[in-house]
Amino acid sequence: MDRFEELQTFTAVVESGNFSAAAERLNLAKSAVSRRIGELEARLGVQLLNRTTRRLSLTDAGHTFYEHCARLLGDLAEAEQAVASGQAALGGRIRMAAPLSFGLLHLEPALSEFLLAHPDVELDLDLSDRQINLVEEGFDLAIRIGELSDSTLVAKRLAPIHFVNCASPEYLRQHGTPSTPQELINHYGLAYGYISTGQQWTFVGDDGSTTTVKVRPRMRANNGDALQQAAIAGLGVLAGPTFIAYRAVAAGQLQVIMPGYRMASMAAFAIYPSRRHLPQRVRVLIDFLAERLGDEPYWDQEMAQALARE
Repeated sequence: MDRFEELQTFTAVVESGNFSAAAERLNLAKSAVSRRIGELEARLGVQLLNRTTRRLSLTDAGHTFYEHCARLLGDLAEAEQAVASGQAALGGRIRMAAPLSFGLLHLEPALSEFLLAHPDVELDLDLSDRQINLVEEGFDLAIRIGELSDSTLVAKRLAPIHFVNCASPEYLRQHGTPSTPQELINHYGLAYGYISTGQQWTFVGDDGSTTTVKVRPRMRANNGDALQQAAIAGLGVLAGPTFIAYRAVAAGQLQVIMPGYRMASMAAFAIYPSRRHLPQRVRVLIDFLAERLGDEPYWDQEMAQALARE
């Protein structure tokens, strides 16, 4: 059997998770896929896959071999695409996932601009705050905010994500304006539900000191817009990202508190599987978003302008 077909079949089985899905991906019979894997293991003299009635898993040798296979196939595809891309416009489908609020507020305008510039690109956009599995669910890329724990993913930083502490003017009139983190124990907090330490807020002062306080949660939610609306309604103190809060602060609906203390910043990343070749259309989109958002995103600039007017 052709060695290229062996590599292609083995990679398809690993990335698809089973023989049936790999067979459909390669337009082959399931028995043909199983036979190819058996012949490959026999030629190499090692077992690459652990097979059970429910699932497949890689052996140690399989992990090593897969990394090399994915790299070789990716390099070949990229070489072919590098030649072809100079002769043709971007085209094809991009499946992308992104957080709901960030997607609606900041990605949608950028994506519309991208699609207008590349009319042959088709975008399938999933806006949700859930954690998706890119490989299992067939996404080309996703936008994630925060720490990246999956080492199998490649990440490109798109923009910094800063946080601001704020509350409605009416809430502050009724409950007082905290000037230090310790004073937050007398206030209600609005916490993000997907963070296990949502009740524990850590601040760094201008002098470099670190303070962690436990706030009383009045409301938890898995969506930043919902928490901001609760803050505007006067339900408590919000520790929210500036990419959401900047408009409410500029409009006077929320008032920034404790300016001498800050919470740890994060970043927005474009992520994609390291074990799969990145199509040119996806690469161009990621570069476009990185340039559009940048190290000083427009929402932080508008937030700074709003605070300077106060």
